[in-house]
Amino acid sequence: MKKILIPILIVAFFVAFWNQNNEQPNLYITIISVIVFMFGMMKLSAKVPPKNDDNDN
Repeated sequence: MKKILIPILIVAFFVAFWNQNNEQPNLYITIISVIVFMFGMMKLSAKVPPKNDDNDN
């Protein structure tokens, strides 16, 4: 899943910034790419364990 998610995040990031370079940026493309990027970051960060995990069994 991680191998698929990282390229999708990179593509969404570059599409959002590429769209802003146009004279008339399309708002819908920007919104969709930001939503995809945020959803992907949420999925990736859910796999990271908390820093202050007090399970020293």
